[in-house]
Amino acid sequence: MKKSFFTKTNKYSLCIFIGLSILIFIQPVSAGVKNYLQKPDSLFNSYKGVISDIISRDKLPYASLTVENTNISTVTNADGEFLLKVPKSYTDRMVVITFLGYGSKRISLTTLHPDGNKIELRSLPIFLPELEVVSKDPQFLIQKMLDKRSENYCNNDMIMNAFYRETIRKKNTNVSLSEAIVEVYKQSYNNNQTDMAALYKSRKSTDYTKLDTLVYKLMGGPFNSLYLDVMKYPEFVFTSDIFNNYSFRFLQTDRIDERLIYVIGFEQLKNVLEPLFNGKLYIDAESYALVRADFDMNLTDNDEATKLFIRKKPFNAVVNTTKAHYQIEYRLSDDKWYYAYSRVDLSMKINWKKKLFNTYYNSTIEMAATDWFKDVNKKGFKMKDRINPNVVIQDAVTGFYDPVFWGEYNIIEPDKSIENAINKIQKKNKK
Repeated sequence: MKKSFFTKTNKYSLCIFIGLSILIFIQPVSAGVKNYLQKPDSLFNSYKGVISDIISRDKLPYASLTVENTNISTVTNADGEFLLKVPKSYTDRMVVITFLGYGSKRISLTTLHPDGNKIELRSLPIFLPELEVVSKDPQFLIQKMLDKRSENYCNNDMIMNAFYRETIRKKNTNVSLSEAIVEVYKQSYNNNQTDMAALYKSRKSTDYTKLDTLVYKLMGGPFNSLYLDVMKYPEFVFTSDIFNNYSFRFLQTDRIDERLIYVIGFEQLKNVLEPLFNGKLYIDAESYALVRADFDMNLTDNDEATKLFIRKKPFNAVVNTTKAHYQIEYRLSDDKWYYAYSRVDLSMKINWKKKLFNTYYNSTIEMAATDWFKDVNKKGFKMKDRINPNVVIQDAVTGFYDPVFWGEYNIIEPDKSIENAINKIQKKNKK
C-alpha cells in the first residue's frame, strides 16, 4: 500500500486496500490485457448445480469445490450455485466439496451432469474440546497464528489464476458490473514483497444514466481482494500493537472437513479511537493456521471511517458508510494453506444538500482462486501486462460479450440479481 493513499491510517494499518472513488470525473487508467486464444469447448467439461444442507435444504454460499490432486477449484455463489470447468483429461478425478461446519463430500466427476446437479452436505455436531484447550488464553492462539505464518503458508512464489467480480448497485438496481480473469504473481508469505496482477480477460457494463450526476467508482480492482489476504499482509489489520488494539475471546469450536477449528472473536478496545475492526477468526487447531476471517469495520466514528474510503466527492454531498464487511478464506493443499476466496461488501449513504432524498449505493467485490502454478518465472510476468494498484476496472475494461465468453475458465456463478442484469445486457446487445 502506498502511503499517499491514506496519510494518517498507516499508523494502525486500518485500511484494507479498498479505495472508493466518488467523482464527477476521473481520468481513465490503462491496463495491460493479454491477447487470448480461447480453447474449444471440446477440451473441457462443465458442471453446474447447487449445494445445500441435507436436512434444511438451505443453500450453502461460498462452499468450496476442488478437483482432487489438482489445483483446480471454484466456490458457490450467494445462492449456493456453482459452475465447475474441468479439462477432459481430468474427468476420472474426484471433486471434493467442503463448507465450514459440514462434513466434506467426495464425488466422482463421472457421476455429475452438465447441469442440474444437487449436492447435499450434512452439518457436523459442534465438539467441545478438552477443558485445557477451552481455558487457554485466546491471545496465545492469536500469537501462535502469527508466529507460524511462514510455516503454514506457501514459501514459494506462485502464479494464481482467479476470477474477479465487482458490482455497484444503486439501492437494489445493478448499475455497474465488471468481471475479469486475473493472473496473479503471488509472492511468498515469508517476504515483504507485494503481489502483482494482470487482467487476462475482462468485460464490463455500466449504466451511467442511473448514476445521476454522480460517477461512483471503485479503485484498486483485484488489489482490494489481494490485500484482504491478512496472512500475507497482517499489517493491514493486525500489527505489533494487536493486543493493545483488540480484545479476544474464545467463542466455540467448529469443523472444516475433519479438522478442528477454534473460533476466536475480537473487538476493538474502547480506549482506541481510530476505526478498527470487529469480527471472528477461524484457526486450525492442529497447525494454528488462519483458515477464515469475517470482520466489519467499526463505524462508530463514521466520519473518520468514511474518510478511509473516499478519494474525492462533490462539495454538496455528505457521505456516510453504513456497512464495511470483509471475508477471507484459505484452502489446504499439500500441508500448506493458500488464498481461496475473499469478499468485500460496502454500503454508502449519500445525503445531497438541498435535496429531499438520500442516495444509497451498495458495492460487492469478490475474487476466487481457480488454479495455481508452481515453478514460476518472475521475468515471464511482463511489466506491460501488469495493472496498477490504483486501477479503476470500470475504466480499464471495455465491452460485454456472449455467455461463452469465459471459455475454459472457472468463474463464480452470478447471483440472481447479477444474472438478471447480464441477461438484460445480452438482450440489449442482440438488438
